[in-house]
Amino acid sequence: MNPYILAILLFSLGLGTTITFASSHWLLAWMGLEMNTLAIMPLMAQHHHPRAIEATTKYFLTQAAAAATLLFASVSNAWLTGQWEIQQITHPLPSTMITLALALKIGLAPLHAWLPEVLQGLDLTTGLILSTWQKLAPFALILQIQPSSSTLLIILGLTSALVGGWGGLNQTQLRKILAYSSIAHLGWMILVLQFSPSLTLLTLLTYFVMTFSTFLVFKLNKATNINTLATSWTKAPALTALTPLILLSLGGLPPLTGFMPKWLILQELTKQGLAPTATLAALSALLSLYFYLRLSYAMSLTISPNNLTGTTPWRFSSTQLTCPLATSTAMTICLLPLTPAISALLNP
Repeated sequence: MNPYILAILLFSLGLGTTITFASSHWLLAWMGLEMNTLAIMPLMAQHHHPRAIEATTKYFLTQAAAAATLLFASVSNAWLTGQWEIQQITHPLPSTMITLALALKIGLAPLHAWLPEVLQGLDLTTGLILSTWQKLAPFALILQIQPSSSTLLIILGLTSALVGGWGGLNQTQLRKILAYSSIAHLGWMILVLQFSPSLTLLTLLTYFVMTFSTFLVFKLNKATNINTLATSWTKAPALTALTPLILLSLGGLPPLTGFMPKWLILQELTKQGLAPTATLAALSALLSLYFYLRLSYAMSLTISPNNLTGTTPWRFSSTQLTCPLATSTAMTICLLPLTPAISALLNP
């Protein structure tokens, strides 16, 4: 892609998110979300491959449906209450519609079906943008409206955590596994949103760091399915030894960074008297942990079969920058000891 066009698209992507962040009026927030959607579509379709085009079309249709619902709900709110302010959503009907529209935008279950399909059709770099940056603007709106229906949030959160665990069990494609991982993590964030918004933000940031590391590892190995992972030990032995730790951090095992948000969320849910919900969420984390363990096993404990599809690729030196990967890997593995400091910041 032409670097000037790429720069314009990335600038528009940043501008759309910033507009949504800065807006207090529903029309401006909607405009930011639309800019976001339109700016990422050329990036998604830049490889002229039928799968990429199909993924872009699916993404456009779901995002357009969510944006239209959001606009309709905000107009309904203005009609019912006379308010266009984002934080003035008092009527339950627009509040529920907006929550569901934003859930469709970020891919929360049961509105998640588009996310694995879309991610599967993209290359890893665009997939990374879709899994991280594109979640920011809708999340900012969800945090601002503080949805009035607490039952709806808990249902969305639990369903996402369970679907994210179950859906990834049978997958062999890495991008689909990462999509289900994204759904499960978003479920955890939504669960605790109404009780501790700062904890939701912490979970979102931790998820971003862990996902960034995972995508960069797969990109360095040019891996898109589990079989390709088995050949990675020939290309980057040190990284192959560290990758299981990154994956287990995504699964939330102590003593890795990913354990911190899950631990704090379970603690918060128990404090709020939601012990059954916390138990279900913890059990759903076991489902996710199974497929992360599968990936770790395939990567570090198996040697690939030398048939045509699994032959060891030529070891060209990688052109990818390794500094971002090294930084994010260190953060993914080593931040758990900072939990007391982070808890003190969350609860001043």
